[in-house]
Order: sequence, then structure tokens, then C-alpha cells
Amino acid sequence: MDVRLVGDEGVVEERPVEELAALLDREDSLVWVDIPGCDPGAVRVLSEVFGFHPMAIRDCVERNRVPKVHAYPDHLFVVLHAPARGMRGHVHYVELDQFVGRNYVVTVHGPVNPAVEAGIALRETRAVLARIMAGRLHPATPSELSYAIVSALIRNQEDYVETVTSDVWRLEQRVTGGQVGDPEEFLDELFRARHGLLAVRTMGALGGAIYGRMTNLARVSPEGQRLVVDIADQFDRIRSLADGEREYLQGVIEFYQTTLTIKATLVGQAQNAEVRRLTEASYTQNEEIKKISAWAAIFFAPTLVGTVYGMNFNHMPELHWIVGYPLALVLMALGSAALYTVFKRRGWL
Repeated sequence: MDVRLVGDEGVVEERPVEELAALLDREDSLVWVDIPGCDPGAVRVLSEVFGFHPMAIRDCVERNRVPKVHAYPDHLFVVLHAPARGMRGHVHYVELDQFVGRNYVVTVHGPVNPAVEAGIALRETRAVLARIMAGRLHPATPSELSYAIVSALIRNQEDYVETVTSDVWRLEQRVTGGQVGDPEEFLDELFRARHGLLAVRTMGALGGAIYGRMTNLARVSPEGQRLVVDIADQFDRIRSLADGEREYLQGVIEFYQTTLTIKATLVGQAQNAEVRRLTEASYTQNEEIKKISAWAAIFFAPTLVGTVYGMNFNHMPELHWIVGYPLALVLMALGSAALYTVFKRRGWL
């Protein structure tokens, strides 16, 4: 836990936690308490020194899925999220909680996924502290300090949109250049980029909603109201940026889907042509088989008669007929002629 006393000229003094109660009693000081993690010691300070509501302290200990704002008689409690990129396009929601009071700002970094790199949760507060130490920022009121911290968080959201936008452009170049590679993997990349834009868009929309609500709170000073309105406008800008890039990405997805559909249609047409060619070849082959079978049957009739009368058994009375031979020839001719006529009518010949 870092306890800092911010002077009028931007001078930051590090103070021990034991002096915190005395610092809060001063009227001419701006106290900034930055808590990297809400451990039992931090919970004790939040409850005993500041006297915050138990539900607000519980929100600091547990992870909050959506941003929120609670207005208490002497302070505001705000929960916001910043994006952090994870493996395979996963978006980590890095939580930042704030208590903004009369002469203090307490920043509590909510529970962080172990997969998030160390230091990511402290990006905003470290950036603001660096600006103060360098003399580029001179917050005189808690509203100004909170404004600087939230603005840093919004810049991180914008940087994330910029990162995803570069991915979208790269994906578009692969589509238009015909270098997609594995279609399934490429579709995964497209929808991972879409998921990232949706996540940041949601952060911007919800952040804008709660700061829009804060503009109607009577306990916010006129100067604080101006800063709140500007923050709400910044969140709306993040939402607009994410929406614009998401629509652009949707065009890339639709273009790729159209390309896949056209390719599938062409492949289907080629397959149909091949099937038609094979069908025609099979039909031609069947016609040839019909002709061969028909002629085989026609020549089978004389062969059958000749085979029977070529047996030369002793008890074959036809062998001794005077008209036996001519009759056998006539029978062969009639049988062949009859089969030829039948096959001809059926179209086999």
C-alpha cells in the first residue's frame, strides 16, 4: 500500500500508513492511497481509517464483472475495467476501483487473473504518478486526480482498439491477397479480433453509462461535473471507435464468407460436371453391353440347335430324317430372326 501526499506544485511525498489518519484530517492536502491488492491489511485500513461501506469493501476484495458507481454521503465509489490481451485473443478484464472523497483518492486494483502479466494492473496509476513526478500534471483536487487516472485507463482502452485494428488490417490483406491458409484457423482469428472489439466496446459503453449517471449527482462539484462530462465523452469515443472497427471487420468477414461460398459453388459445379461425365460414360457402356448381350443371344439360338444335334446319340430319330438337316437350319434362322426382332424393337440394336 502506497500513501502519497500530493502538493500544490505536483510534489509527491511518500508517507507511512501510520500517518494516514492524520493526513486525512488536514484541509490543505490531497491524499492518494494506492492499493495493489486488497489483502486483510488493506481491508482493515479501508474499514477502520476511512470507514467505507462493507459492500464497497467487498467489491474491492471480489471481482466485479461490470463497472458500477455508488454515491455515498461523503464519497463516490467507482469500478472500471481496462483490457489486457491474453492467449488466443482472450481479453482479460483488469479491474480498477476508486474511492473519491473530499480530500483523498483511494485506488484499489481488483483481483487479477494469474495469467495477466505482472504490472499490468498498475499501468494507469504508475502512468499518472510518472506525470506528476515529471511536473506534467498538477492535480489540485481529488476530482482532477481521479480524472487523470480514468483518462489513463481510457487511453489503454484506445491502445487496445489500435492493436486489434492492426490485426484487422492484416487479416484483410490476407483475404484480398488470397493468402488465407487454413480456413478454420483463419475464421478463428477473425472472430477473436471481433471478440476483442466487442469487449472494449462494452467497457466503453458501460463506463460512459456510469459517468453519464454521475453528471446528475448533486454532490459532485461544478468543476467535477465538467471533468465527469469529459470522461463520459471519452468513453463514448471508445465505444464509437470499437463500433467502427467492428463494422469494418464485419465487412472483411462477409467478404471472406462470400469468397468461400463462391469457391464452394465452383467446386460443386466441377463435381457435378464430373458426375455428369461419368454418368454419360456409364450410359454409353451400358448401351454397348446391351448390344453385345443382344448379339450373343442371337448367336446363341443357332449354337443351341447345333449343340443338340451334334450330340450323336444312337436314339435320336431326327438324325435319320430326310428333312432333318434343312429343318435344323430353318430352326436356327427363325430363332435368330425372332431374337433380332425382339432386341431391335427394344432398342438394344
